[in-house]
Parts: sequence; structure tokens; C-alpha cells
Amino acid sequence: MRFLPLIVLMICVPLGVALAPSIPFWGGLVFGVGALGSGIGIYDLIQSRHAVLKNYPVLARIRFLLEGIRPEIRQYFLESDHDEVPFSREQRALVYQRSKNLEGLRPLGSLKNQQQVGHEWINHSIAPTHIEDADFRVTIGETCKKPYHSSVLNISGMSFGALSPNAIEALNTGARRGGFAHTTGEGSISRFHKKPGGDLIWQIGSGYFGCRTPDGHFDPEAFSRAASSDQVRMVEVKLSQGAKPGHGGILPGPKVTETIAEARGVPVGVDCISPPSHSAFSTPLELIAFLDRLRDLSGGKPVGIKLCIGHPWEFFAVAKAMIEVGSQPDFITVDGAEGGTGAAPVEFADHIGAPLREGLMLVHNTLTGLDLRANTRIVAAGKLISAFDIARVCALGADTCNMGRGFMFALGCIQAQTCHSGRCPTGVTTQDPARYRALNVADKAARVANFHASTLRALRETVGASGHNHPSDLSPQHLMIRINSREVRSAASQYDWLEPGSLLSMKTAHPAFSKFWRMARPDSFRAST
Repeated sequence: MRFLPLIVLMICVPLGVALAPSIPFWGGLVFGVGALGSGIGIYDLIQSRHAVLKNYPVLARIRFLLEGIRPEIRQYFLESDHDEVPFSREQRALVYQRSKNLEGLRPLGSLKNQQQVGHEWINHSIAPTHIEDADFRVTIGETCKKPYHSSVLNISGMSFGALSPNAIEALNTGARRGGFAHTTGEGSISRFHKKPGGDLIWQIGSGYFGCRTPDGHFDPEAFSRAASSDQVRMVEVKLSQGAKPGHGGILPGPKVTETIAEARGVPVGVDCISPPSHSAFSTPLELIAFLDRLRDLSGGKPVGIKLCIGHPWEFFAVAKAMIEVGSQPDFITVDGAEGGTGAAPVEFADHIGAPLREGLMLVHNTLTGLDLRANTRIVAAGKLISAFDIARVCALGADTCNMGRGFMFALGCIQAQTCHSGRCPTGVTTQDPARYRALNVADKAARVANFHASTLRALRETVGASGHNHPSDLSPQHLMIRINSREVRSAASQYDWLEPGSLLSMKTAHPAFSKFWRMARPDSFRAST
């Protein structure tokens, strides 16, 4: 019985020949289908790589076809509006609407189960405030020669090479129109970043792209030349990223085009490698000295770090180095393990690194406990989409936010999850000109700017409803969390929060600090015994 479909196809060959004289079209069609199917079936019978094809030469092909389109069938017909894989239809629709300046209103009421454990909300005020301007700003690097007056919402690091030329140009054009910043990703500053002239946060990774020597080490002269550009407003040293912390990367030689090589300072057609760790420093003290050096080489621009929290004592070691040296980063970007990337091993994406909430609170508590919080801004990144997402992380300690995939949706990303294949259907994550030419820069840039502006307007309404004037006014007591069917608590009572200066006197019962703080040492990332 398992060969019956193949037998039917083989019968079509003589049947088509018999019908051809009297019904040429249908006879030819039957013959063609039969001949093609028979040929493929016979090949499947004699091949030895796939047992299922040998046993079911026709049905197995149908199975492979259905399996290939299963994600699309699930996404468009089966999943609910709230299934987050990784972003729900409701979240994507919100971005699409706001990027097109369409109404983002909800008739009849919430679709969420507000009795579900884990449901969160921001408490409102009987006396809400009226906020005229939604362009919320935060000054980063107040002690620097060239501080940056940053929007509370900016674009996360996504490299040219991971994103297409048109996608990069559209993002930066939108950033220029909206008055917010575009983080380059560790692939450095390309001609497509420079052309629109929007504000840039230059991200420097372990490959030192754009400021590297031929053997891959840091080149101070190359850095100084690039950092002197007025377009570069801040510098971010990437220690790790949420989607694959502790994992290096490689861009295969065939994908290293002339424009990618130009931006990164590497040879065309040669494998482009990002090591797992930096060569410019190997201890916390050396890291702080490196940040100070970059600040000087850049002419006094704010310099910070980006990391996903892993071993607590490693970040504590960096904090102890700040105290010993008397210097600190101007900002720290905390990337959650739920952050995105073009490609990551499943184990890293699912089970390596701390989620944003835990990482954010650890960094905020550490800086607060050392009385360093006032001079270091915290940037939150990792699966943020809505104004409520921004309000929530601000209540938990963030000053500003970075979004990556939200702005990708604004560019037209449909969550096809083919970013690593080079076959992105919308031209966002591909270097294939035939694909990325379909991404209209002018149209998508307008959508990027619209999404930013619409999200900040929603944030203005959220902050005003809570009775405040700026997202920085939100605190843990404003964020409520359902603990069980009968009980809700504020984040202020649900989590431990350090008092200012408490780490300096070690007057803290916070479990992470009581266990790991003493293990940290400023001269090494390794824990002391």
C-alpha cells in the first residue's frame, strides 16, 4: 500500500500518451505530472540517505512539504493573539499600527486574563498630570565634555551584515527624523549609517571592527578617527549580549562583501571572527581603564558597557573596580536573555544568561548600594515592545530603553524567523540585492519614526495617568504584580532593594550580595575562594 501513490503516478504516463491525440492539453498535463512524479519516486527508491523516502516515496515528499510550511500555517491560522513565539500577534500588530500612524485602540475591553498569576499593571492616580511634551530625555555622561541628551527610547545594536543596507539606512533615517539614537551593533559604522546622518551609539565588540589592527587587536588611532565624527554621540563596549552571552560569532567569508569589509576593516571574502572575549582587557580594573581611555580618545563622549548578567560576582568585581579606581561607565546597557539575534544556538537562546528583570535589578541595586547610581545611567534591552514595557523597566530601575525587534517590525519584519538564512522575505536581514531592494528606505524610515513617536505618546499617557511627569518618576511601588488568585503585591515589596550606600558598609541582607559580594575581586573576573 505504501507504494500505491507511486504506482498511480506511473499509470499516468501511458494514460497521458493515450489521451494526447484527442485531448492534447489534458493528455500532456497528465503525462507531465506522471513522468515527473515517477522520476522523483524512482530516485527516492534507489537513494540511501532517507529511509522514509525509500519506504514512502510520494507521501514522504508531501510530509516534507507540509513540515516546511508548518511555521507559517501555525503563525497565520493556529496560534492565538497572545502566543509569544517569540512575539505574539497582538504585539506585532501594535507595532504595525503605530508605525503606520493608525489607531491603536481596543474596543470592548482587555483581552488579557487579569486574574492570571504574573499579571502586571501600573497604579494610576486620582489626580493625573497633563504632560505637554512626549519627547522624554535623559542626560548621559553629565561629567563628560560632550554629554548626550538621549531619548528614553533608542534602537538596539543590530549590525550591518546582519541587517541589509536598506534596513540600516531606513533605521538611521528614522532616528534622525525622530531625534533618537541608532546603535550600530558590533559590525561598526557603515556608509549606510553615515548617509542619513542620524545620531549613532558606536558599539565595539571583541572583534574591534572599525578600530582594529590587521591581527584583530584594538587600534587607538583608528578608534579616535571614527569616534571624532559628530554623528557618533556615545560609545558602547559590548561584553556580551542576551541571546548568546559568552558566545563569539563568525561571518563566513562568502558573506563578507566589499561594503561589509569596508565598515569592519577586514579583508573581503575572508571569515570575519568575533572572539568570545576581549583582548584589550582581561580584568575588571583593566576594563575600567579601557573605558577611560576610550572616553579620552573620543574627545570626552560618554562611554559605557553592554552585558547580559551571568555570574553575579563578575559584575560585582567590575563594581569594586569602579570604587578602587574612582571611575565608572557613563551608562550600562543591561541586555536580558530574552533578547534577539540573527542566529544563536538553542541552548544559549533558551538557557544561558539572566533575564532582563533579574539583570536590571542586580545592576541597579549594585550601583545604588555603592552610591554610584546618580552618575551611571542604566539602559534596559530585551523583548520590549509597548509603552507599558518601558514604564515597567523604568519602575524597576532603568533610565532609558533600547528596542531591536520592535523597530524591525516597523521596517516590515513578519517574524518569518529566517534571519540567518539570507532569505528574509521582507529584505530586512539579507544581503541579497534582489530581496533588500524591495525595502523602500523612505517609506520604512517614516514608519520607524512613527513607531518611536507613537510609543512615546503612549508612554506620556501612561506616566500622566500615574500622576507623574517623567518615566524617571516611576518606582517599584507603582508596579503591581499578581502573586496568586487572591493576592497582589508591588515590586517594592516583592523584591529586595538596597538602600543607598548600604554596600559600602555591608548593611544588606540581599541574598545575592550576602553570598557573592565577598567572592568578587577587582583584579580578576574569577571568584575568590
